[in-house]
Amino acid sequence: MALNEEKTCKILNELMEHELAGVVRYTHYALMVTGPNRIPLVAFMKEQANESLMHAQQVGEILTGIGGHPSLGISNIEESHKHDVTAILEESFSHESTAVEKYKELLACVENESIYIEEFARGMIGQEELHTMELRKMLRDYT
Repeated sequence: MALNEEKTCKILNELMEHELAGVVRYTHYALMVTGPNRIPLVAFMKEQANESLMHAQQVGEILTGIGGHPSLGISNIEESHKHDVTAILEESFSHESTAVEKYKELLACVENESIYIEEFARGMIGQEELHTMELRKMLRDYT
């Protein structure tokens, strides 16, 4: 059985759109966060926006490497319109949890068919799981 390039490209495009939505989401949060912890939270959100852009670029390189065409869209960004720290961190946790699931979907699609993409997916799952753990720790002070 060979790599299902069509299905892989579809998942990679979904991932790219999700990561690009993260750029917008985290940039928005960096602008909206207030309170005594604003400075470290803004730095964290900006770091997450930059990392999301890097992830989108990495995904796009793989996508084009297997003959796919990158989407110009971004995933739907749901917003509660609540900008307290708890809401921002909860929305961030949800975004990162979705990323874990999307990268797991990629892994399932390419497993035993592309070592490179398989290892990439595993690495991204690890990174996104780490983000969810960090966000869970951050939420402990607010929930």
